[in-house]
Amino acid sequence: MSTRTEERAQPDESPLADPDFRERLRDLPPSAKLVAKVLEDGSPQSQGQLAEESLLPDRTVRYALNRLEEEDLVESRYSFHDARKQVYYLVN
Repeated sequence: MSTRTEERAQPDESPLADPDFRERLRDLPPSAKLVAKVLEDGSPQSQGQLAEESLLPDRTVRYALNRLEEEDLVESRYSFHDARKQVYYLVN
């Protein structure tokens, strides 16, 4: 069984490495770009976690997430740890 590295899919690769993703992100405000960068590690985060990590106000993070969702760059789901909270993650 021979598999070459370049033929294997990279499921853990960040969406920010995708040229199409980067192009759609280009015209968004700096806050949206920062939130996307924080989400780059792949672990879903709540709005509060994003605000803490990015040092942006909650309201700015909410605006950034709305803009990212409008461009289909981010999706959300309910947290497994706390079903009252939504967590956000980048779309591959």
